[in-house]
Amino acid sequence: MSVNTSNAYGKITISDLAIARVASHAATECYGIVETVSRRFTDSLAELFGRRPKGKGVRVTTNGDRIYIDVYVIIKFGVSISAVAESLKEGVKYRVERFTGMIVDTVNVNIIGVKL
Repeated sequence: MSVNTSNAYGKITISDLAIARVASHAATECYGIVETVSRRFTDSLAELFGRRPKGKGVRVTTNGDRIYIDVYVIIKFGVSISAVAESLKEGVKYRVERFTGMIVDTVNVNIIGVKL
């Protein structure tokens, strides 16, 4: 799927993969996040063979002009989980909305683990 919009100059289409890359990059820049982790077996296999999956740890679903994002992360030990999760939600939402010009309806943060 993809997000579509139109303006005076024509039609704009943004793929889910492009949105996932922006969200993944925004997630890794947030304080307290160690890394994003893949939730699909095929992504894990790609990592074993040296290919970095694009938009790793992020699942994007679009419906019309609405964007729904699921982020899967590992956080740093000793940080406040709720503060990191809230910061991650706000950071991803801001970056994706700024990138696409569309509304991000929800950002779900899934904490998979903790690292030292």
